Amino acid sequence: MIGDPLSPFRKVGDWSYFLRDIGRAFRDPKTYVPETIRQMRNIGVDSLPLAAIVAGFIGAVTAFQTRYQLFGGVQLSVVGLISRQSIILELGPLLTGLVLTGRVGARITAEIGTMRVTEQIDALETLAYDPVAYLVVPRLIAALLMLPVLTILADAIGVGTAMFTAVTATDVTTADFTAGLRLSFTPFQIVYSIIKATIFGGAIAFFCSYEGYTANVGAEGVGRSTAQAVVVTSVAILVFDALIALLLAPYLQA
Repeated sequence: MIGDPLSPFRKVGDWSYFLRDIGRAFRDPKTYVPETIRQMRNIGVDSLPLAAIVAGFIGAVTAFQTRYQLFGGVQLSVVGLISRQSIILELGPLLTGLVLTGRVGARITAEIGTMRVTEQIDALETLAYDPVAYLVVPRLIAALLMLPVLTILADAIGVGTAMFTAVTATDVTTADFTAGLRLSFTPFQIVYSIIKATIFGGAIAFFCSYEGYTANVGAEGVGRSTAQAVVVTSVAILVFDALIALLLAPYLQA
């Protein structure tokens, strides 16, 4: 019913039941382990060029804007510090997650949704296969493993591009930028970025798989589920980003 005030609570309940089914599906490794390897390639390896391009432009713009926002008398090493903090703590994991929501998440929803509307999922059940173990769990594991890897690479490319841009396009020297990179650095800053990426990867796989698994009949239903999956996942990533910052940001100080 349109405007049903209980609709958000029903949605949370449906997510809970779906999460329960995923937990049960982990008992069937023979079904999901072989498929997981293929999904790791689809989600991780095939997404590497896109993640690298996004990270490269993020680094370049961050360094360039940071340098020309400084007022006179500020040490130029601040460019390296701000670029490192911005990319590793926020822009690297967040934009990688949002970009892959459009590429990977939409693909997950469309694939599973098409199988739902063409009754292939029903066929799996008829053949005594657990469709959750075969379709959802491999994508969830692959996203949990590959998003941190892509984020680490994006962080490295972003910082490297920021340094190249700052040194070649501004008056910042290599020594200035390197000094800023080392200033107040702690290993937990890398761990913080990985924690974000892992949670974002789980969100992409979970919400997009759910929308595809519950897609309505017909091409229109698959399209609607795909669009809704991208929106819901993007919002969830932003919410998780804020919660992680609220809980873990105090531990980032050197």
